Amino acid sequence: MTASSRSSRFQKTFLRYQHFFVFAAPIIFVPLVLLFAPTTGSGTEYWLRFWWLFPFFLLGATTVNTVGISGSALFVPFFIFLYPLLAGVLAPDALLEPPLTTETLVKVSLISESFGLSSSAIAFVRHGLVDRRLALTLVGGSIPFVVAGALLSFFIPGWLFHAALGAALLTAAYLMFKADLSHDEPSSDETEVTTDGGPDRDLPDDANKLGPAGVDADDEGQITRVDTQGDTYEYTWSGYLERFANYSVGGTFQGLAGFGIGELGIISQLRTKVPTKVAIGTNHIVVAVTAVLASLVHVFAGTVVPGIHALSIAETPWNMVVFTVPATVTGGQIAPYVSSALDTRTLQKGVGVLFAVISIALFLMSGGF
Repeated sequence: MTASSRSSRFQKTFLRYQHFFVFAAPIIFVPLVLLFAPTTGSGTEYWLRFWWLFPFFLLGATTVNTVGISGSALFVPFFIFLYPLLAGVLAPDALLEPPLTTETLVKVSLISESFGLSSSAIAFVRHGLVDRRLALTLVGGSIPFVVAGALLSFFIPGWLFHAALGAALLTAAYLMFKADLSHDEPSSDETEVTTDGGPDRDLPDDANKLGPAGVDADDEGQITRVDTQGDTYEYTWSGYLERFANYSVGGTFQGLAGFGIGELGIISQLRTKVPTKVAIGTNHIVVAVTAVLASLVHVFAGTVVPGIHALSIAETPWNMVVFTVPATVTGGQIAPYVSSALDTRTLQKGVGVLFAVISIALFLMSGGF
């Protein structure tokens, strides 16, 4: 057996049993946190204080993963606007402690987002809705901007960042409502191509794509993709410059506060005629990788870059994370089913409304509310 065939078999097995591997992550993570994480408290009361975050993060993770944007886009506003109200009723003792700092909010959101988006990304791959060649290109081009944005976050005033991102998302919401998504409807073409993670078939394979191919690329650059539901999508890989521009700006914001690349990046995919569901699935890979990278820079930059502070691991509210991580992982697995069930135009309007709501929240944040 060749190395290539072994790799292909491993990837097929992983995708087939991805639910097991995905849910194993929080099952391992939570006990490790309980046993070894440095905390400011202990005991059952401490660890169960924020149990009520689970349903909110489950709903938030399902929503953001369905439309392929960063979880922090909802989680950070949630902590700022809703958390104080809910904590006053469900965890009043928490309000007696020092308020959560912006850095802590971003850190909790990034940790939760990293698990949730990774979970959902694998699920979208399993459903055949991820263009991995496109995702690898976008990730590679975004990395320097994410790192730069994360370092810049230690210096830029918060109100200025929130105002700028609010304006960007408001523009993105407008573009979503104006975008022509008629190209996205799955065709009834019976063209046979291998499906990602689906049953083996004697069909065309794309040698340039990682893992079991789910696409067929012709000599003219026309891509034909089939998902596991049998729907066919046709598009091209053209439009790299426009996508690079959006993902570079979005990557900078991703580093700054944990969200931005998903919201701005998906617009460029839609404008370059990538089908909505494929764009959402592909965007998950980009956002998941950049979220992990941004969180690492936020936590460890202070130890290697002079003049900026490091976020203490001991200051992380781990009694929140033990509930938010399982919630986001579960939401990430639910999202592909929701995405497959929704009509394209429903997704379009939903993303636009979501962007508008987030932008309003950001303007309020920049104004000190």
